[in-house]
Amino acid sequence: MYRIISGKWKGKRISAPKNLEVRPTTDYAKEALFSILVHRFDLEFISVLDLFAGLGSISLEFASRNCKDITAVELDRKHCTFIHKTMKELEVENQINLLNYNAFDYLKKGKNHGKTFNIIFADPPFSFSDEDYEILFEEVLKNDFLAENGVLIVEHQSKRSWEHPKKTETRKYGNVSFSFFEK
Repeated sequence: MYRIISGKWKGKRISAPKNLEVRPTTDYAKEALFSILVHRFDLEFISVLDLFAGLGSISLEFASRNCKDITAVELDRKHCTFIHKTMKELEVENQINLLNYNAFDYLKKGKNHGKTFNIIFADPPFSFSDEDYEILFEEVLKNDFLAENGVLIVEHQSKRSWEHPKKTETRKYGNVSFSFFEK
């Protein structure tokens, strides 16, 4: 279960079936993240790419705040079915483009078709290796997925950190941290 923090569905609780293995972003971390983002971007007028979308918590948070251009990429078919059901319930099919696709394949094949994103949010499994993260950084940053002044935000365990020339900051919220990367 997770809760939408703000916007038109503020406080709405979304219950996922128990058989889905996910780790939704905590309310505390999500609230802090969106507090940062609303001061940097006008969310209604940006494009967002949500990689490893899980249950769609981040995508729905953007939609709740009137972001109209969201692409969510999730490999697990059960998760996509749940996200799609929730999208229909909230009537946001016109705001979120849900893709049942491997995030790495999406990035490597340049599936954005020339489109750029102001925010790319990636919440890969905590079991990701350092090599997996390096591939993620390289694919996003080298393939021009980020718009000018865009940001890649990677959610990860707080015990993990990187030295990367494009990393601008890391914010820690308990066991979860967000690292920010720019073009």
